[in-house]
Amino acid sequence: MRVMSFNLHHGVGADGRLDLERSAALVEACAADVVAVQEVDRHLGPRSDFVDQPAWLAERLGMDVAYGVNVERPPATPGAPPRQYGTALFSRTPLVWWRNVALPLPVGGEPRGLLEALVDVGDLIVRALGTHLQHDSARGRAAQADVIAAVAAASREPVVLLGDLNAAPHALELESLDATLVDAWESAGDGPGRTFPSTRPRTRIDYVMTSPDLPALAAAVVAGDASDHLPVVADLALPGA
Repeated sequence: MRVMSFNLHHGVGADGRLDLERSAALVEACAADVVAVQEVDRHLGPRSDFVDQPAWLAERLGMDVAYGVNVERPPATPGAPPRQYGTALFSRTPLVWWRNVALPLPVGGEPRGLLEALVDVGDLIVRALGTHLQHDSARGRAAQADVIAAVAAASREPVVLLGDLNAAPHALELESLDATLVDAWESAGDGPGRTFPSTRPRTRIDYVMTSPDLPALAAAVVAGDASDHLPVVADLALPGA
């Protein structure tokens, strides 16, 4: 099972140009079965041409989609759809259930969520978690990570967490996640695995983390100019496979 985490940056690349097809081509080239995407616009505004990005990408990639709305604003004009911003999960196999849970919000912070889905991968259901943690508050990230760790620990299904955690590996605010899940890069990656910024990566803040029964066989950071982040991809061994 191949999984991918990608901060889309609403389709704007390192060159400052909006090109959602470029983003889609990068995801397509990675051939992942489950993809978690952050910074996804839906009718949000001029920066993304008011496009329903999760629907557009789902159709373009031929994948199931779940969209987690974390920020919602009034329509730009009367009768238009609400303007939304959040995260998305895409899957080549059916998403049989999903929900978006609001995460703890630090004072003055941006609303963040945990997008949770059950993915039917044949003889097995996998719980996929997608998230994007607070960028400017370590205390806020810690509270958000604690909620995610509790969800992962309570799962009866194998768990994969995909997301932009906005923290370096083993940061104190990720302690609860490190105690619950396995960092796929540390078990199967090679090198520093830096993902941000995409033009000259200095830090690893984009992650694939799994429950111990879903071990990583390989992990890679994928070069590209489709965003200000580089995607991270991992191949996971399904239980019993």
